[in-house]
Amino acid sequence: MGFKVTDDEQGEWSVLRVAGELDLVTSPVLRQRVHEVVAQGRHDLVLDLSEVFFCDSSGVGVLIAARRLIRSCQGRLRLILPARGAVDGSHVNRVLGALGVRRLFDVYPDVAAAVDDEPLSA
Repeated sequence: MGFKVTDDEQGEWSVLRVAGELDLVTSPVLRQRVHEVVAQGRHDLVLDLSEVFFCDSSGVGVLIAARRLIRSCQGRLRLILPARGAVDGSHVNRVLGALGVRRLFDVYPDVAAAVDDEPLSA
């Protein structure tokens, strides 16, 4: 499966659905798409990472940079990291937890919950 980013708008939210491996080769693509959304004046962003099956440090770097960019615009960033996104749980969730940065992000189980403004209980 190749890397893919698709976009959608749900109300005031821009949704980027990411699929495949988020790594050194593909992370610049996601970074560019985030910048394009912000340049269009859309500052409320959901990154659906439920179909990402691998994420390395460059992918995590893009997520942290996206958070910084969105916050600088007074926007909101939400991640979709379902507990069972992969067979044994979301790879991205495990990577963020292992690096100690999971707490930086508002995480939701699916896009509907993220755009409905009901946070996942901690």
